[in-house]
Amino acid sequence: MDIKRIGISGLAAYIPPYRVWLEDWCQWSDNQWPKIREVVGRSFRVRGPDQSVYTMAATAVMRLIDQYDIDPARVKFLGLGTESSTDNSAGAIIVKGMVDQALIAQGRPPISRSCEVPEFKHACLGGVYGMKSAIRHLALDGAGGLAIVVCADIAEYARGSSGEPTQGAGAIAMLLEEDPALVEVDLVKSGSASDYRIMDFRKPMLRLCDQDRTESHQVRDFPVFNGKYSTTCYIDETLHALSDMYEKRGLSAAEYLRSLKTVFMHRPYRRMPETGYAIAYLFALGSGSPADRAELASYCYEAGFEPDALLAEMSSKREIAALADPERLNLEAYPLTMAVFRIFRAARRYRREILDKLALGSDTMLDLGNLYTAALPAWIAAGFEQALDEDREFTGEELLTLGYGSGDAAEVIPFTVAQNWREATAKIGFGKAMEFAVDIDEAQYSALHAGRRATNLGYLPRQEFVIDKVGRNDERQFQDVGIEYYRYVS
Repeated sequence: MDIKRIGISGLAAYIPPYRVWLEDWCQWSDNQWPKIREVVGRSFRVRGPDQSVYTMAATAVMRLIDQYDIDPARVKFLGLGTESSTDNSAGAIIVKGMVDQALIAQGRPPISRSCEVPEFKHACLGGVYGMKSAIRHLALDGAGGLAIVVCADIAEYARGSSGEPTQGAGAIAMLLEEDPALVEVDLVKSGSASDYRIMDFRKPMLRLCDQDRTESHQVRDFPVFNGKYSTTCYIDETLHALSDMYEKRGLSAAEYLRSLKTVFMHRPYRRMPETGYAIAYLFALGSGSPADRAELASYCYEAGFEPDALLAEMSSKREIAALADPERLNLEAYPLTMAVFRIFRAARRYRREILDKLALGSDTMLDLGNLYTAALPAWIAAGFEQALDEDREFTGEELLTLGYGSGDAAEVIPFTVAQNWREATAKIGFGKAMEFAVDIDEAQYSALHAGRRATNLGYLPRQEFVIDKVGRNDERQFQDVGIEYYRYVS
Protein backbone atom coordinates (compact mmCIF):
# COMPACT_ATOMS: atom_id res chain seq x y z
CA MET A 1 0.00 0.00 0.00
CA ASP A 2 1.31 3.43 -0.94
CA ILE A 3 1.74 5.69 2.09
CA LYS A 4 0.87 9.29 1.38
CA ARG A 5 3.43 12.00 2.05
CA ILE A 6 1.66 14.30 4.51
CA GLY A 7 3.08 17.02 6.69
CA ILE A 8 3.41 20.72 7.42
CA SER A 9 3.46 23.32 4.66
CA GLY A 10 3.29 26.49 6.73
CA LEU A 11 3.44 28.09 10.16
CA ALA A 12 2.17 31.42 11.48
CA ALA A 13 2.34 32.99 14.92
CA TYR A 14 0.63 35.43 17.22
CA ILE A 15 2.69 36.61 20.20
CA PRO A 16 1.11 39.17 22.56
CA PRO A 17 3.16 42.36 22.82
CA TYR A 18 3.35 42.69 26.61
CA ARG A 19 6.88 41.72 27.65
CA VAL A 20 8.47 41.14 31.05
CA TRP A 21 12.27 41.14 31.17
CA LEU A 22 13.39 38.46 33.60
CA GLU A 23 16.23 40.63 34.87
CA ASP A 24 13.60 43.19 35.92
CA TRP A 25 11.40 40.44 37.36
CA CYS A 26 14.33 39.23 39.47
CA GLN A 27 14.59 42.69 41.02
CA TRP A 28 10.84 42.80 41.72
CA SER A 29 10.81 39.30 43.23
CA ASP A 30 14.25 39.20 44.88
CA ASN A 31 15.49 36.33 42.68
CA GLN A 32 19.00 35.73 41.32
CA TRP A 33 19.28 36.91 37.73
CA PRO A 34 22.38 34.81 36.77
CA LYS A 35 20.59 31.61 37.83
CA ILE A 36 17.31 32.58 36.14
CA ARG A 37 19.16 33.52 32.93
CA GLU A 38 20.98 30.17 32.87
CA VAL A 39 17.99 27.96 33.71
CA VAL A 40 14.98 29.85 32.29
CA GLY A 41 15.75 32.52 29.68
CA ARG A 42 15.65 36.29 29.10
CA SER A 43 12.00 37.38 28.98
CA PHE A 44 8.40 36.20 28.69
CA ARG A 45 5.14 37.56 27.29
CA VAL A 46 1.79 37.96 29.06
CA ARG A 47 -1.65 38.25 27.48
CA GLY A 48 -3.48 41.56 27.61
CA PRO A 49 -6.76 42.41 29.34
CA ASP A 50 -8.82 41.88 26.16
CA GLN A 51 -7.07 38.69 25.03
CA SER A 52 -7.85 35.03 25.55
CA VAL A 53 -6.65 31.74 24.14
CA TYR A 54 -9.37 32.07 21.49
CA THR A 55 -8.38 35.57 20.30
CA MET A 56 -4.72 34.52 19.99
CA ALA A 57 -5.63 31.29 18.17
CA ALA A 58 -7.94 33.04 15.71
CA THR A 59 -5.36 35.74 14.96
CA ALA A 60 -2.72 33.10 14.24
CA VAL A 61 -5.13 31.28 11.89
CA MET A 62 -5.92 34.52 10.03
CA ARG A 63 -2.21 35.16 9.60
CA LEU A 64 -1.68 31.62 8.30
CA ILE A 65 -4.47 32.06 5.73
CA ASP A 66 -3.05 35.42 4.59
CA GLN A 67 0.64 34.48 4.58
CA TYR A 68 0.14 31.24 2.62
CA ASP A 69 -2.74 32.45 0.42
CA ILE A 70 -4.97 29.60 1.63
CA ASP A 71 -8.36 29.03 0.08
CA PRO A 72 -10.54 28.76 3.23
CA ALA A 73 -13.10 26.65 1.37
CA ARG A 74 -10.53 23.85 1.09
CA VAL A 75 -9.99 23.67 4.86
CA LYS A 76 -11.87 20.59 6.06
CA PHE A 77 -10.18 20.22 9.47
CA LEU A 78 -9.54 22.96 12.02
CA GLY A 79 -8.13 21.61 15.28
CA LEU A 80 -7.36 23.54 18.45
CA GLY A 81 -4.71 22.24 20.84
CA THR A 82 -4.80 24.01 24.20
CA GLU A 83 -4.90 23.60 27.93
CA SER A 84 -6.14 27.16 28.47
CA SER A 85 -9.67 26.90 27.09
CA THR A 86 -12.36 28.57 29.19
CA ASP A 87 -15.39 26.84 27.70
CA ASN A 88 -16.12 23.21 28.54
CA SER A 89 -18.47 22.74 25.59
CA ALA A 90 -17.23 24.64 22.54
CA GLY A 91 -13.62 24.78 21.39
CA ALA A 92 -12.22 25.05 17.88
CA ILE A 93 -15.65 26.10 16.60
CA ILE A 94 -15.17 29.38 18.47
CA VAL A 95 -12.00 29.99 16.48
CA LYS A 96 -13.72 29.01 13.22
CA GLY A 97 -16.59 31.40 13.96
CA MET A 98 -14.25 34.30 14.61
CA VAL A 99 -12.18 33.65 11.48
CA ASP A 100 -15.28 33.20 9.32
CA GLN A 101 -16.71 36.51 10.53
CA ALA A 102 -13.48 38.37 9.70
CA LEU A 103 -13.13 36.71 6.29
CA ILE A 104 -16.73 37.50 5.31
CA ALA A 105 -16.28 41.12 6.45
CA GLN A 106 -13.33 41.32 4.05
CA GLY A 107 -15.40 39.92 1.18
CA ARG A 108 -13.67 36.55 1.25
CA PRO A 109 -15.12 33.04 1.47
CA PRO A 110 -15.33 31.46 4.94
CA ILE A 111 -13.82 28.15 6.00
CA SER A 112 -15.73 25.18 4.58
CA ARG A 113 -19.05 24.40 6.28
CA SER A 114 -18.06 20.71 6.16
CA CYS A 115 -14.96 21.39 8.28
CA GLU A 116 -14.33 19.25 11.38
CA VAL A 117 -13.62 21.32 14.51
CA PRO A 118 -12.14 19.20 17.33
CA GLU A 119 -10.32 20.48 20.40
CA PHE A 120 -7.43 18.49 21.87
CA LYS A 121 -6.50 18.64 25.52
CA HIS A 122 -3.63 16.88 27.17
CA ALA A 123 -1.54 19.55 28.86
CA CYS A 124 1.27 20.66 26.53
CA LEU A 125 0.78 17.69 24.18
CA GLY A 126 -2.64 18.76 22.85
CA GLY A 127 -1.18 20.41 19.77
CA VAL A 128 0.85 17.34 18.82
CA TYR A 129 -2.23 15.15 19.23
CA GLY A 130 -4.08 17.66 17.02
CA MET A 131 -1.36 17.42 14.37
CA LYS A 132 -1.47 13.61 14.40
CA SER A 133 -5.26 13.66 14.06
CA ALA A 134 -5.07 16.11 11.16
CA ILE A 135 -2.57 13.87 9.34
CA ARG A 136 -4.80 10.84 9.83
CA HIS A 137 -7.75 12.91 8.53
CA LEU A 138 -5.80 13.89 5.41
CA ALA A 139 -4.75 10.27 4.86
CA LEU A 140 -8.34 9.00 4.96
CA ASP A 141 -11.68 10.79 4.55
CA GLY A 142 -10.11 14.24 4.22
CA ALA A 143 -7.81 13.31 1.34
CA GLY A 144 -7.20 16.17 -1.07
CA GLY A 145 -8.19 18.85 1.42
CA LEU A 146 -6.31 21.12 3.79
CA ALA A 147 -6.03 20.99 7.58
CA ILE A 148 -5.15 23.68 10.08
CA VAL A 149 -4.09 22.96 13.64
CA VAL A 150 -3.62 25.92 15.95
CA CYS A 151 -1.77 25.55 19.24
CA ALA A 152 -2.60 28.33 21.67
CA ASP A 153 -1.99 28.72 25.39
CA ILE A 154 -1.54 31.05 28.32
CA ALA A 155 1.04 29.82 30.82
CA GLU A 156 0.65 31.64 34.11
CA TYR A 157 1.64 30.75 37.65
CA ALA A 158 0.94 32.14 41.10
CA ARG A 159 3.14 35.00 42.29
CA GLY A 160 6.08 33.67 44.28
CA SER A 161 5.87 30.14 42.85
CA SER A 162 8.84 28.43 41.20
CA GLY A 163 6.93 28.45 37.92
CA GLU A 164 6.40 32.21 37.80
CA PRO A 165 9.52 33.03 35.70
CA THR A 166 8.51 30.37 33.13
CA GLN A 167 5.25 32.08 32.13
CA GLY A 168 4.33 32.87 28.53
CA ALA A 169 1.50 33.29 26.03
CA GLY A 170 1.01 32.88 22.30
CA ALA A 171 -0.35 30.83 19.42
CA ILE A 172 1.11 28.96 16.45
CA ALA A 173 -1.04 27.83 13.51
CA MET A 174 0.08 24.98 11.24
CA LEU A 175 -1.02 24.25 7.66
CA LEU A 176 -1.05 20.52 6.88
CA GLU A 177 -1.53 18.87 3.49
CA GLU A 178 -0.35 16.15 1.14
CA ASP A 179 3.05 16.71 -0.53
CA PRO A 180 4.02 19.25 2.15
CA ALA A 181 6.29 22.20 1.44
CA LEU A 182 8.04 22.42 4.83
CA VAL A 183 8.38 18.97 6.45
CA GLU A 184 7.00 15.49 5.96
CA VAL A 185 5.72 14.05 9.25
CA ASP A 186 6.32 10.30 9.58
CA LEU A 187 3.79 8.89 12.06
CA VAL A 188 4.65 5.30 11.11
CA LYS A 189 8.11 5.75 12.64
CA SER A 190 6.95 7.69 15.70
CA GLY A 191 7.04 6.58 19.33
CA SER A 192 4.44 7.06 22.06
CA ALA A 193 4.28 6.71 25.84
CA SER A 194 1.74 7.52 28.54
CA ASP A 195 1.26 6.88 32.25
CA TYR A 196 -0.98 8.49 34.87
CA ARG A 197 1.15 10.51 37.31
CA ILE A 198 -1.54 11.90 39.64
CA MET A 199 -0.16 15.29 40.65
CA ASP A 200 2.83 16.49 38.64
CA PHE A 201 0.82 19.26 36.93
CA ARG A 202 -2.96 19.62 37.05
CA LYS A 203 -5.72 22.18 36.48
CA PRO A 204 -8.77 21.14 38.55
CA MET A 205 -11.83 23.25 37.77
CA LEU A 206 -12.19 24.23 41.43
CA ARG A 207 -9.46 26.85 40.92
CA LEU A 208 -11.66 28.86 38.53
CA CYS A 209 -14.76 29.15 40.70
CA ASP A 210 -16.03 32.59 41.70
CA GLN A 211 -13.50 34.66 39.72
CA ASP A 212 -14.46 38.30 39.28
CA ARG A 213 -14.28 39.43 35.62
CA THR A 214 -15.89 42.84 36.04
CA GLU A 215 -12.62 44.79 35.83
CA SER A 216 -10.83 42.67 33.21
CA HIS A 217 -11.84 40.00 30.71
CA GLN A 218 -9.13 37.66 31.98
CA VAL A 219 -9.72 34.26 33.53
CA ARG A 220 -6.71 33.46 35.73
CA ASP A 221 -5.58 29.88 35.25
CA PHE A 222 -2.81 29.08 37.75
CA PRO A 223 -1.98 25.35 37.75
CA VAL A 224 -1.40 22.98 40.64
CA PHE A 225 2.12 21.63 40.13
CA ASN A 226 5.12 20.04 41.84
CA GLY A 227 8.29 21.16 40.11
CA LYS A 228 10.83 18.48 41.05
CA TYR A 229 8.35 15.68 40.44
CA SER A 230 7.28 17.23 37.11
CA THR A 231 10.89 17.22 35.92
CA THR A 232 11.17 13.54 36.81
CA CYS A 233 7.98 12.78 34.87
CA TYR A 234 9.25 14.67 31.79
CA ILE A 235 12.52 12.73 31.76
CA ASP A 236 10.91 9.34 32.34
CA GLU A 237 8.25 9.76 29.65
CA THR A 238 10.86 11.02 27.17
CA LEU A 239 12.85 7.83 27.73
CA HIS A 240 9.82 5.59 27.20
CA ALA A 241 8.65 7.35 24.01
CA LEU A 242 12.16 7.16 22.55
CA SER A 243 12.38 3.48 23.47
CA ASP A 244 9.11 2.83 21.61
CA MET A 245 10.50 4.55 18.50
CA TYR A 246 13.83 2.67 18.68
CA GLU A 247 11.95 -0.65 18.87
CA LYS A 248 9.60 0.19 15.98
CA ARG A 249 12.47 1.17 13.72
CA GLY A 250 15.05 -1.37 14.88
CA LEU A 251 17.48 1.42 15.74
CA SER A 252 20.66 1.44 17.73
CA ALA A 253 19.83 4.26 20.15
CA ALA A 254 23.36 5.66 20.44
CA GLU A 255 24.06 5.48 16.69
CA TYR A 256 20.75 7.17 15.92
CA LEU A 257 21.14 10.02 18.39
CA ARG A 258 24.68 10.67 17.15
CA SER A 259 23.42 10.78 13.55
CA LEU A 260 21.02 13.63 14.27
CA LYS A 261 21.95 17.24 13.62
CA THR A 262 18.78 18.95 14.87
CA VAL A 263 16.40 18.15 17.71
CA PHE A 264 13.27 20.06 18.80
CA MET A 265 11.61 19.20 22.12
CA HIS A 266 8.86 20.53 24.32
CA ARG A 267 10.45 23.48 26.09
CA PRO A 268 8.84 24.78 29.29
CA TYR A 269 12.08 26.60 30.05
CA ARG A 270 15.68 26.64 28.79
CA ARG A 271 17.19 23.84 30.90
CA MET A 272 14.43 21.23 30.61
CA PRO A 273 15.05 19.97 27.03
CA GLU A 274 18.81 20.03 27.61
CA THR A 275 18.41 17.79 30.65
CA GLY A 276 15.85 15.50 29.01
CA TYR A 277 17.90 14.96 25.86
CA ALA A 278 21.14 14.49 27.82
CA ILE A 279 19.56 11.77 29.98
CA ALA A 280 18.27 10.09 26.80
CA TYR A 281 21.83 10.15 25.41
CA LEU A 282 23.25 8.56 28.59
CA PHE A 283 20.62 5.80 28.44
CA ALA A 284 21.53 5.24 24.79
CA LEU A 285 25.18 4.78 25.77
CA GLY A 286 24.11 2.19 28.34
CA SER A 287 22.56 0.01 25.61
CA GLY A 288 25.19 0.75 23.00
CA SER A 289 28.49 -0.65 21.74
CA PRO A 290 31.57 -1.39 23.88
CA ALA A 291 32.87 2.07 22.98
CA ASP A 292 29.56 3.64 24.07
CA ARG A 293 29.69 1.83 27.40
CA ALA A 294 33.32 2.87 27.86
CA GLU A 295 32.28 6.50 27.47
CA LEU A 296 29.51 6.00 30.02
CA ALA A 297 31.92 4.23 32.38
CA SER A 298 34.28 7.22 32.33
CA TYR A 299 31.50 9.43 33.67
CA CYS A 300 30.62 6.82 36.31
CA TYR A 301 34.19 6.60 37.60
CA GLU A 302 34.40 10.38 37.82
CA ALA A 303 31.11 10.37 39.77
CA GLY A 304 32.57 7.80 42.17
CA PHE A 305 30.72 4.55 41.47
CA GLU A 306 30.90 1.45 39.27
CA PRO A 307 29.20 1.39 35.82
CA ASP A 308 27.33 -1.82 36.71
CA ALA A 309 25.40 0.06 39.40
CA LEU A 310 24.25 2.65 36.84
CA LEU A 311 23.32 0.01 34.26
CA ALA A 312 21.26 -1.81 36.89
CA GLU A 313 19.40 1.44 37.62
CA MET A 314 18.79 2.11 33.94
CA SER A 315 17.39 -1.36 33.32
CA SER A 316 15.13 -1.39 36.39
CA LYS A 317 11.45 -0.49 36.24
CA ARG A 318 10.94 2.83 38.03
CA GLU A 319 7.48 3.38 39.49
CA ILE A 320 7.27 7.15 39.05
CA ALA A 321 3.67 7.37 40.26
CA ALA A 322 4.83 5.93 43.59
CA LEU A 323 6.66 9.23 44.18
CA ALA A 324 3.37 11.16 44.05
CA ASP A 325 3.33 11.55 47.81
CA PRO A 326 4.13 14.70 49.83
CA GLU A 327 6.97 12.89 51.60
CA ARG A 328 8.50 11.46 48.41
CA LEU A 329 8.01 14.18 45.76
CA ASN A 330 11.61 15.40 46.02
CA LEU A 331 13.21 11.97 45.71
CA GLU A 332 15.23 11.13 42.60
CA ALA A 333 13.81 8.32 40.48
CA TYR A 334 17.22 7.92 38.79
CA PRO A 335 19.77 9.12 41.40
CA LEU A 336 22.87 7.56 39.81
CA THR A 337 21.86 8.73 36.34
CA MET A 338 21.46 12.29 37.60
CA ALA A 339 24.88 12.11 39.27
CA VAL A 340 26.42 11.00 35.97
CA PHE A 341 24.46 13.71 34.15
CA ARG A 342 26.12 16.40 36.28
CA ILE A 343 29.54 15.02 35.27
CA PHE A 344 28.54 14.75 31.61
CA ARG A 345 27.27 18.34 31.54
CA ALA A 346 30.80 19.56 32.31
CA ALA A 347 32.37 17.40 29.58
CA ARG A 348 33.42 18.70 26.16
CA ARG A 349 31.25 16.09 24.44
CA TYR A 350 28.13 17.60 26.03
CA ARG A 351 28.20 20.59 23.69
CA ARG A 352 28.64 18.47 20.57
CA GLU A 353 26.07 15.80 21.40
CA ILE A 354 23.49 17.89 23.26
CA LEU A 355 23.72 21.69 23.01
CA ASP A 356 24.69 21.87 19.34
CA LYS A 357 21.73 19.67 18.35
CA LEU A 358 19.32 21.83 20.35
CA ALA A 359 20.83 25.10 19.12
CA LEU A 360 18.74 25.91 16.04
CA GLY A 361 16.17 28.55 17.06
CA SER A 362 17.04 28.24 20.75
CA ASP A 363 18.20 31.84 21.17
CA THR A 364 14.83 33.16 19.98
CA MET A 365 13.09 30.90 22.49
CA LEU A 366 14.86 32.62 25.38
CA ASP A 367 12.42 35.52 24.88
CA LEU A 368 9.17 33.54 24.73
CA GLY A 369 8.71 31.76 28.03
CA ASN A 370 6.56 28.64 28.13
CA LEU A 371 3.82 28.47 25.49
CA TYR A 372 2.52 25.05 26.58
CA THR A 373 1.04 23.43 23.42
CA ALA A 374 2.62 26.13 21.23
CA ALA A 375 6.14 25.72 22.67
CA LEU A 376 7.26 22.95 20.30
CA PRO A 377 5.87 24.43 17.04
CA ALA A 378 7.23 27.85 18.08
CA TRP A 379 10.71 26.39 18.44
CA ILE A 380 10.36 24.67 15.07
CA ALA A 381 9.31 27.97 13.46
CA ALA A 382 12.26 29.81 15.03
CA GLY A 383 14.61 27.03 13.97
CA PHE A 384 13.54 27.06 10.34
CA GLU A 385 13.90 30.84 10.15
CA GLN A 386 17.43 30.61 11.56
CA ALA A 387 18.25 27.83 9.06
CA LEU A 388 17.05 30.08 6.24
CA ASP A 389 19.01 33.08 7.52
CA GLU A 390 22.17 30.98 7.72
CA ASP A 391 21.56 29.39 4.29
CA ARG A 392 21.75 25.96 5.88
CA GLU A 393 21.72 22.81 3.75
CA PHE A 394 18.53 21.37 5.22
CA THR A 395 16.69 19.46 2.48
CA GLY A 396 16.17 15.80 3.29
CA GLU A 397 17.50 16.04 6.84
CA GLU A 398 15.69 14.03 9.51
CA LEU A 399 14.69 16.16 12.48
CA LEU A 400 13.74 14.58 15.79
CA THR A 401 10.77 16.22 17.52
CA LEU A 402 9.48 15.37 20.98
CA GLY A 403 6.19 16.60 22.40
CA TYR A 404 5.31 16.16 26.05
CA GLY A 405 2.24 16.69 28.19
CA SER A 406 2.09 16.54 31.96
CA GLY A 407 -0.23 13.98 33.34
CA ASP A 408 1.67 12.15 31.64
CA ALA A 409 2.40 11.41 27.92
CA ALA A 410 5.02 11.95 25.23
CA GLU A 411 5.28 11.64 21.45
CA VAL A 412 8.51 11.27 19.49
CA ILE A 413 7.97 12.02 15.80
CA PRO A 414 10.62 12.23 13.04
CA PHE A 415 10.27 15.01 10.47
CA THR A 416 11.97 15.08 7.08
CA VAL A 417 12.75 18.50 5.62
CA ALA A 418 10.95 19.00 2.30
CA GLN A 419 12.41 20.18 -1.00
CA ASN A 420 10.61 23.55 -0.92
CA TRP A 421 11.32 24.38 2.73
CA ARG A 422 13.01 27.68 1.87
CA GLU A 423 9.95 29.12 0.13
CA ALA A 424 7.66 27.89 2.91
CA THR A 425 9.96 29.23 5.62
CA ALA A 426 10.11 32.68 4.02
CA LYS A 427 6.38 33.05 4.72
CA ILE A 428 6.43 32.05 8.42
CA GLY A 429 7.11 35.54 9.79
CA PHE A 430 7.91 34.29 13.29
CA GLY A 431 10.58 36.90 13.91
CA LYS A 432 8.21 39.58 12.65
CA ALA A 433 5.51 38.38 15.07
CA MET A 434 7.95 38.97 17.93
CA GLU A 435 9.32 42.31 16.73
CA PHE A 436 6.82 44.62 18.39
CA ALA A 437 6.94 44.52 22.18
CA VAL A 438 5.68 46.69 25.01
CA ASP A 439 7.93 46.43 28.05
CA ILE A 440 5.75 46.55 31.15
CA ASP A 441 6.75 47.64 34.64
CA GLU A 442 6.08 45.96 37.97
CA ALA A 443 2.75 47.73 38.57
CA GLN A 444 1.45 46.85 35.10
CA TYR A 445 2.60 43.25 35.46
CA SER A 446 0.95 42.94 38.86
CA ALA A 447 -2.33 44.29 37.48
CA LEU A 448 -2.37 42.00 34.43
CA HIS A 449 -1.39 39.00 36.50
CA ALA A 450 -4.17 39.66 39.01
CA GLY A 451 -6.81 40.19 36.30
CA ARG A 452 -7.10 43.93 36.91
CA ARG A 453 -7.13 46.66 34.29
CA ALA A 454 -3.54 47.90 33.81
CA THR A 455 -2.91 51.58 32.99
CA ASN A 456 -0.72 53.18 30.31
CA LEU A 457 -0.06 49.99 28.36
CA GLY A 458 0.52 52.01 25.20
CA TYR A 459 -0.79 49.45 22.72
CA LEU A 460 -3.66 49.62 20.26
CA PRO A 461 -4.63 46.28 18.65
CA ARG A 462 -4.33 46.05 14.88
CA GLN A 463 -5.22 43.14 12.58
CA GLU A 464 -6.06 40.90 15.49
CA PHE A 465 -9.03 39.66 17.49
CA VAL A 466 -9.98 41.05 20.90
CA ILE A 467 -12.66 40.30 23.47
CA ASP A 468 -15.36 42.91 22.94
CA LYS A 469 -17.39 42.01 26.03
CA VAL A 470 -18.29 39.14 28.34
CA GLY A 471 -21.94 38.21 28.80
CA ARG A 472 -23.59 38.63 32.21
CA ASN A 473 -27.22 37.72 31.54
CA ASP A 474 -28.52 34.85 33.65
CA GLU A 475 -32.26 35.13 33.16
CA ARG A 476 -34.80 32.49 32.25
CA GLN A 477 -35.51 34.00 28.83
CA PHE A 478 -31.87 34.65 27.88
CA GLN A 479 -28.54 33.45 29.24
CA ASP A 480 -25.02 34.34 28.13
CA VAL A 481 -23.21 34.56 31.46
CA GLY A 482 -19.47 34.12 30.92
CA ILE A 483 -19.70 33.90 27.12
CA GLU A 484 -17.07 35.98 25.34
CA TYR A 485 -17.99 38.16 22.34
CA TYR A 486 -15.20 38.99 19.92
CA ARG A 487 -14.25 41.68 17.46
CA TYR A 488 -11.63 41.75 14.70
CA VAL A 489 -9.62 44.98 14.71
CA SER A 490 -8.53 45.63 11.11
